[in-house]
Amino acid sequence: MITMAQRIEALRTEKGLSRPALSAALGLPKSAAEKFETGRQTPTQEQQQKLASFFGVSLFYLRGESDDRTQMENWLNSSFADETPQPQAPVRPQAPARQVAASAGGAGESAVFSALLKSKSFQDMVRSSVLEVLRSPEGQALIAKAVRKELGRG
Repeated sequence: MITMAQRIEALRTEKGLSRPALSAALGLPKSAAEKFETGRQTPTQEQQQKLASFFGVSLFYLRGESDDRTQMENWLNSSFADETPQPQAPVRPQAPARQVAASAGGAGESAVFSALLKSKSFQDMVRSSVLEVLRSPEGQALIAKAVRKELGRG
């Protein structure tokens, strides 16, 4: 199983950045990337978020827990670009995703979790659940609040 340190180094190398350049791009101390890549320091949750966003990968991928680089919001949004969603009866998962993620300890379990995230039926289930929530009165209120907030910035 690949470590977070190895993943950070590979992603940085892919982008053609030096360690100090990566640290600077993230607004971190000059030696931060070196410490992350050598395993002398583990990035905080906030630093992990910054790294994942900077490289355009999921936290699961950054941590070495999955081989799927796709960020959840990317695969949720990408299918809606050219289609109008049709109402569907939601499929309820057997176990909450948090419990599944927390139990993924070994390499075999990590592969199972990775396969689950790539599964079309799982993605469809998540999409239909999200759409159901967004269509609810509470979801509509959240959308209206977000729109008002965005319009206030302009």
